[in-house]
This record gives sequence, structure tokens and C-alpha cells, in this order.
Amino acid sequence: MKINEIARLTGLTPKTIRFYEQKGIISEPARAENGYRAYGQKHINELQMIRRSRLVGFSLDECQALLEMSRNPNMRSADVKRKALEKIAEIDEKILELQAMKTSLHTLADACPGDDSACCPIIDALSEGDEK
Repeated sequence: MKINEIARLTGLTPKTIRFYEQKGIISEPARAENGYRAYGQKHINELQMIRRSRLVGFSLDECQALLEMSRNPNMRSADVKRKALEKIAEIDEKILELQAMKTSLHTLADACPGDDSACCPIIDALSEGDEK
């Protein structure tokens, strides 16, 4: 298969696929006589795994580690589960940070009259910082 076909099947762009190949994240495809890359089912599986892993929050480096684990016949599901639980904890931490940001913004927005005056408590608070 050519890169446009594999892109269509995986939902990734050809540029992204080339990037993954360049970084050594996916297996190197064979080259046809004309120099074109020839992708197979193995590449589809790898790219779909990367795409799905990215959708649940794994970084590209973590995706590469997961791919390497999937290629290892001695892989232990306990190791994969540990990575998933670590990612869940990381996501939980980000959620708490985002909730704190939201609360702060609500407080700022509630303090602002939102009228035609030039006085804006939001700008004042953001430009002053915590130096009080």
C-alpha cells in the first residue's frame, strides 16, 4: 500500500506517518523499485495503535514504549497496566489543575461588571499578580 492509502485507513496524514517513520516509531516500510514506501498490515496496526494511544492521552514517547512492549513476546500485561494507571493519575492531576483554573476565572469574571467602563478587575488581577 502507498502512503495515501494507509493514511486513509488509519485517519492520519501522510506527513504524520512520515514523521513517525523518521522518528523510528513505526517499523520501516519496504521500498518498491520506484523508491515508494510499501506499507502493509503491520504498519496499519502500528499506526492505529499510536492513534488510539494518543487519543487516550499518551505522549508520543509513551506510544513508542507501548509499541515496543506490544512487539515483545515476553511482554507482561502488568507492565502495560502500570503505564495505564500512571497515565490515569497524570490525567487526574491535570483535571485538578484545570478545575482550579476554571474556579479562578469564574472568580475574576464574577468581579468584572462587564460594562462600558475602562475599569476591569480581570485585567487588574492578571496584571498585578500575587505581589500584594
